[in-house]
Amino acid sequence: MKLPLALFTALIAVVVNLGHATTPSAALEAKMDEAWQVTWNRFFQKDVQTFMDYLSSYEAGKEQAHLPTAEEVRRQYPNPCGYGTGMEDGMILGGAMLSLLCDRFAVTGEENLRHDAAQVFSGMRRCSTVPGAPGFVARNICVEDQKSIYFNSSRDQYTHFVHGLWKYYHSPLADDATKEEIRNILASVAERMIKFVTPENNFDSCRADGQKCLVGISRMWNVQAHEAARLPMIYAAAWDATRNERYREQWRKYAAEAVAQSANPDTHQPGYAFLQMQCSLELLHHLEPEPELKSAIATTMKHLSTIAEKRLSYITMKIAQKSPEEMQMLGPDWRQVKE
Repeated sequence: MKLPLALFTALIAVVVNLGHATTPSAALEAKMDEAWQVTWNRFFQKDVQTFMDYLSSYEAGKEQAHLPTAEEVRRQYPNPCGYGTGMEDGMILGGAMLSLLCDRFAVTGEENLRHDAAQVFSGMRRCSTVPGAPGFVARNICVEDQKSIYFNSSRDQYTHFVHGLWKYYHSPLADDATKEEIRNILASVAERMIKFVTPENNFDSCRADGQKCLVGISRMWNVQAHEAARLPMIYAAAWDATRNERYREQWRKYAAEAVAQSANPDTHQPGYAFLQMQCSLELLHHLEPEPELKSAIATTMKHLSTIAEKRLSYITMKIAQKSPEEMQMLGPDWRQVKE
């Protein structure tokens, strides 16, 4: 159950579009504010400043009692990705929220968003400073000991992580000290990609322990169309923040081929895949110096938005068919599930 992702997607659409549409109705504003409060009050873990994936209870203080203990995480139980535990997508959620906060501030100018963004950034920084694994982006941090992680990340985590930091870097929400931290983090991630993402390594960014990811989710090149822009996006963001030619060279090495591969994405991908693809293309489009390539990126982004709009209509219709009981269903405590 990925309720936070649904909330983030809805909030992104509503908040960003406020700058291009008529004033929303009072009912819409009320629902938007309710979703915003639920996201922060029920899914955000203040001790580690990250978002967790789902709720297993509506009882106050027990909404995420299913989260793994430090001992469980240390032995990589139930799996090295933390799938099913509620810890599996912290950097997807954190990066998406940081991007959203920057967009919301650009529209509303709410000063309280400065504090919110700083908190989200702190959690993301925590997940990118794993001892012994420079540039590795952990999915999340164990709440109990505030340091244990699952070893396997993914290209999806890196995508939202880098995109969120890049948006924050260019936002007035970030002060000079924070921008310096972002420069160092993006450079560290880029260095990891240069070290690990090679033909000899099957373009795998590898786990925190240096071992190859056995399920293919950390491969950064020779991937599907909606994933092709991820690797050059990382290098482009690092170059943009640092102006280090080492990262510009890597960006240009992959850019043209990535744009070509992105042109015809599978229309049956889940909604989050379209969002991640659009994030990577947005960054590349903003920085692309060659007019022809920049135009090609814009064409793909427009095509992708058309696909996403159709998917949104379908999903909205399916959600409208759900009963109140179905809409209130909780995620399971993974320790009680047979598989």
